[in-house]
Order: sequence, then structure tokens, then C-alpha cells
Amino acid sequence: MLSILLYSILPSTFAEDSPEQKLKALGIELPPASKSVANYVPAVRSRNMIYLAGAIAKGPDNKFIKGKLGEDFTVDEGYQSARLVSIALLSALVAEIGDLDRVERIVRVEGFVNCTSDFEEQSLVINGCSDLLVEVFGEKGRHSRMAVGAQSLPFGAPVEIAAIVQLKE
Repeated sequence: MLSILLYSILPSTFAEDSPEQKLKALGIELPPASKSVANYVPAVRSRNMIYLAGAIAKGPDNKFIKGKLGEDFTVDEGYQSARLVSIALLSALVAEIGDLDRVERIVRVEGFVNCTSDFEEQSLVINGCSDLLVEVFGEKGRHSRMAVGAQSLPFGAPVEIAAIVQLKE
């Protein structure tokens, strides 16, 4: 009886927060989705799958962040850049589907790290994206992943990430 009473008083304590509520709790406001800079689109829908194009991070000045891991950025700075990229991916996703509650699962994340030839911690950098997706979507945010090093990325970005998302039927 007490649990029924508590539930009627505090339903949000027992109900799972929506992805938007989780973003708000994290202090994250999704910016408008970026437009593509070439002849491609930021998202493609095929049945209940969304394929998000590679995204890179912008700073507070709305300019692309530039640098190389192992030279210009620490692993933690790369992690934060990957977290910003995941926010850009979520913006592109919302622009395509309208509501993050429609996400069934984050299927795959493909991360590229602009790094020196001796840098070996690409996976720690891409964790910035993976960790945020799990914070926002819970178990639905767990995904398969690749994290690879690259000699350079578009606009000198330290990180570029693409993703595949499954929608609810």
C-alpha cells in the first residue's frame, strides 16, 4: 500500500526518464542540426534504421574544433570532443525523427580519431560518445563500435563519429 501511495505522489521517481529529460538533467541543450558541407545529407532513413553521417565538434564560438590527439590534445580533451560530437549526432537525429523517444536502440558507433602515429588510446577518446549515449538512452544506448586512428580528418577535427540507430516499429 505504501509503494502505491509513494508512486502516486512521486511518479517520476519510478518512471524511466525520457532521453530529453536525461539530456536536460545533464545540462545539455541540443543545438540546431548542422547542415552538410558537401553533396550528402546528415541522416538517411531506411525502414526503421537511421544512418547518421560523420559529425565533428564545434566549440562555443560555433567554429570547428581543430587539433590532433597526441600532439594538440590530451585523451581527456579528446574524450570531451567526442562527447560534443555525440551531441551533434543527437541533433541530427532529432532533425530527422523529431523525438528521441522513437529510438529503439543505438546500433553502432564508428569513431575516427585524428592522431599521431604513436597514439594508441583511440578507444578512450571515443568513450566520450559512447558514455553519453548510454547516459541518455540507458541500455538502449549500448552499441557495437569501432575506434580507429587517422592521419587527418575534415577541417582538422580531432574526432569524427558516425552512427546507426534503430527506431521503434
